Amino acid sequence: MNNATGDPRYDSYQRLRLDWAAPGVLRVTLSTPGRLNAVDTVGHGELARIWRDADADEAVRAVLVRGEGTAFSAGGDLAMIEEMMADHAVRSRIWREARDIVMNVIDCSKPVVSAIQGPAVGAGLAVALLADVSVAGRTAKIIDGHTRLGVAAGDHAAIVWPLLCGMAKAKYHLLLCETLTGEEAERIGLVSVCVDDDRVHERALEVAVRLAEGAAEAIRFTKHALNNWLRLAGPSFDASLALEFLGFSGPDVREGVTALREKRPPKFR
Repeated sequence: MNNATGDPRYDSYQRLRLDWAAPGVLRVTLSTPGRLNAVDTVGHGELARIWRDADADEAVRAVLVRGEGTAFSAGGDLAMIEEMMADHAVRSRIWREARDIVMNVIDCSKPVVSAIQGPAVGAGLAVALLADVSVAGRTAKIIDGHTRLGVAAGDHAAIVWPLLCGMAKAKYHLLLCETLTGEEAERIGLVSVCVDDDRVHERALEVAVRLAEGAAEAIRFTKHALNNWLRLAGPSFDASLALEFLGFSGPDVREGVTALREKRPPKFR
């Protein structure tokens, strides 16, 4: 059973494991064992709606999100990507969910803390970097792999990377798909805190507990005000997401997916 909270509103979740990490701290664990917590079509929809459920739950004062085991998330799985490439209706549904993942984290009134360990890619990375406080392990591998796949860096990238680490660094990492360690991500301002790998979950929980024990209204109002900087970037985000999903009907993504399956560098024409 993935719901250990005792609250029936969370019973339908299959890819997210939910429990109380501490009083008032809802722990959301991305859980697809054996697949580095890759996000499939079921998990993608769940990542979009969990923030609304947590926001409506009066028992939740803070949210801690992490990946099961030694990975945060390997991103969207190839089966979901191939479904999007083949079916316009699926592509439209996933596009709406992708928008909801980003905007629902931003609009969730409860503070969100992410514990980033191992690879963090795709939809999982969106949640990790949009969290109000992000705690990364020193050897965590943060990568926005969109252009390597053959689509535009939509998702969360346009809305948050330039604000966190500046346009020059954002362009370098988003255009080239250069991997960032947790240590480097902290240095350029992409994550809040970097700690030794074996302390990631401990430190993230400490932060979440402090937030849960703080003045709830003051913390929520501060989050809301600060996130207006992200809301101002809403038109850029919408454009980037539309351009990303346009790419799922193009030729480059076919080569990108084939290269991933064959474990080789892509050869784009």
